[in-house]
Amino acid sequence: MSSDRESAPKPTKNTEPTDATDTADAAGPRPRRLTYAAALAGLEGLVLVVGGIWMLVAGVTGHDGDRRTGVTGGITVLVLALLPLLAARGLLLRRGWSRGPAVITQIMALPVAYNLLRSDGVAIPAGIVLAAVAVTSLVLLVNPETTRALGIKGPGRGGESGQR
Repeated sequence: MSSDRESAPKPTKNTEPTDATDTADAAGPRPRRLTYAAALAGLEGLVLVVGGIWMLVAGVTGHDGDRRTGVTGGITVLVLALLPLLAARGLLLRRGWSRGPAVITQIMALPVAYNLLRSDGVAIPAGIVLAAVAVTSLVLLVNPETTRALGIKGPGRGGESGQR
């Protein structure tokens, strides 16, 4: 009985990666799809920051009735910009939690793109670009290569250690 105990391997430490460098070393280089998804999320976040600042400045310099609406809208858009910016950073660092906010950002962008497409004039090209970016990002985010790089396991695979 004691010989069975001696022959069994003794776990000395946790084999799961603990930080971004361990994850990158364990899984190899970051896939291009993941980098592209992070870049698109970051681009969306930057556009929201610019839009929020524009709304804030327009609100502050506008008429009294527009001031409160402009400032409130600008601050709201700036706060909303945090979601894709944090998601982009998390994707670049290969954090599994970052895919959720990135997907939510793209799902929120689709109705906005639809409304821009239904408008008249110069908003239509913006709607086309936003729809293309949102759909492309969603495809990149649900790609199996991206999922593996982020360490996300499918349903029922919580106990697996990544070996097949």
